[in-house]
Amino acid sequence: MSVGVRLGALFGPAVFGVTAAGIALPDVGRALGATPSATAWVLTAHALALGVGTALAGRLADVRGVRRVLLVGVLLLAAGTAVCLAAPGIGVLVAGRFLLAAGSGALSAGALALAAASAPERRGPVLAVFGATMAVFSAGATLAGGAVTEWLSWRLTLVLPVLSVLALPFVLPLVPPLLPRTGVATAAAGRRSVDGFGAALLTVTAGSLLVLVQSSALSLSAGATAVVAALLVVAGLLLGRRVLARPDGFVPRATVADPLFVRAAITGAGVYAGLFGAMYAVPRLLVDEFGWSVLAIGGWLLPGAVLGAVLSRRAGAGLARGNVRGGTALLTAASLTGAVLLALTGLTGLTGLVDGGPAVAVAGASFGFAAMSVTQVVATGVLSARLEPRRRGGALALLNLTFFVGGGIGSAVAGALATSLTADRIVLALAVFPLIGAAGATALGRAAGLGGAARG
Repeated sequence: MSVGVRLGALFGPAVFGVTAAGIALPDVGRALGATPSATAWVLTAHALALGVGTALAGRLADVRGVRRVLLVGVLLLAAGTAVCLAAPGIGVLVAGRFLLAAGSGALSAGALALAAASAPERRGPVLAVFGATMAVFSAGATLAGGAVTEWLSWRLTLVLPVLSVLALPFVLPLVPPLLPRTGVATAAAGRRSVDGFGAALLTVTAGSLLVLVQSSALSLSAGATAVVAALLVVAGLLLGRRVLARPDGFVPRATVADPLFVRAAITGAGVYAGLFGAMYAVPRLLVDEFGWSVLAIGGWLLPGAVLGAVLSRRAGAGLARGNVRGGTALLTAASLTGAVLLALTGLTGLTGLVDGGPAVAVAGASFGFAAMSVTQVVATGVLSARLEPRRRGGALALLNLTFFVGGGIGSAVAGALATSLTADRIVLALAVFPLIGAAGATALGRAAGLGGAARG
């Protein structure tokens, strides 16, 4: 089994925690007697813990080693799964999902660290297969969620990320040969601290941002919303001071000040926001306007995996030849095409100018999957070549935190708009996010073309 497939299989099930789980929310509310605002926490808690768990585990991978992070991730996944399967109420279920997502984030961080640790001459092909495998999981998430919810149980749908554990026996043998390349085995790395206070500030900042964006969906009162907003401002300012005062802290100053990192973060946040938002709105549109079943939606989204696999392999092959501009051009094209198709989907219902029906909506979501998989290949490849080995794991984990926060914002915006807009109007509004991703990808290509040479 290729390295890219193994690492993609370790990371891929994390996607099920959002897109597949979203399908089960109506059943969760009915079974536990919870309100829609309460069940929304099932996704909110997962998005927060996944992003922060990935960032924290990435830093720990740099300091303590990838193997330890993977084993801790498995324990958290197992504990979260057990709590979710036995949860008697919505509060316990949300706590279980938080544990589950933290474990999923740890395994995702380990997969990213190992992918980045590949030898420079093999990194492009490894990332290409990694991205293609991610595309398969992403495109199959809705189908998996619908099938498991309808034929088995909503509880099993909520714990689908635990499937990452099945890939662990195939990944652990990769750690010894790749670990020396990451630099985490050195004595100096062992002496570096994780910076717990910086990690706490980042957690509060990211968490309050996600909760604030979803305040309407979570039915927060005006007072509670104000408290969350104040918490966001205070934690964000303190985090900024921490970065300036401690350059080698949990959020390294050199990393977040790097133009490549900033542009990659903007790109991924836009792409993920578009995809996660589309995965909220497009299925709703297909059900409401065209009478599709969840299983039919999932089946028709599977070709998006094929498209993502093809584009990922092309981007990875280009990176292997040193052609960064080619990869970013593919990413720009995929994001821009997805944005146009989402806009056309919205215009179909708004003005009747376009007569594409469900095909346009499905194609728009499919290009979202493709852009997501290419984002992983291009962003990981560019930053892996840019950063010194001892910082790669933490930097890539921070980068993916911005991706997941962007995805949470996309789904939150879609959910908030759902209270006042029809599905086609929501899809039209969501087209802004992949446009941001396309603009970021173009800027990333320019910066990579002018930027520093690969360090291996």
